[in-house]
Amino acid sequence: MKTVKELLQDKGANVAAIAPDASALDAAQAVLEKGIGSLLVMRDGQLLGLLSERDITYKLVSAGSPPAETLVSDIISSHILCVGLDKTVDECMALMTDKRVRHLPVTENGKIVGIVSIGDAVKSVIADQQFIIEQLESYITG
Repeated sequence: MKTVKELLQDKGANVAAIAPDASALDAAQAVLEKGIGSLLVMRDGQLLGLLSERDITYKLVSAGSPPAETLVSDIISSHILCVGLDKTVDECMALMTDKRVRHLPVTENGKIVGIVSIGDAVKSVIADQQFIIEQLESYITG
């Protein structure tokens, strides 16, 4: 099974971040423009929280305040689950499923080095399964 380190080597370690004092509108535009599902909320290299599409949608609606006037810090999820580079994709999927989250920041020595989404994990598992299927087909027909 592939590790998070291998997954990041394949997909890249780019991480999109936003400041806590940015507006929710800025965050929504960044998510839309980048085609991503979440932003890390950071200040001076310190991880403060995670802002997902779901946070933007649900928390803005429930707050009833205008997106341009709502700060990211008011709608972030501050309880964040992180994983290390040595975790397997299966372990990440189990954690995301159990805790009902879609994104896991990846840390090494206390620094953010990437992020893994449920989509990344599923794509990796499908690729592994496809490889096994091809190997079995080759063995059977070979």
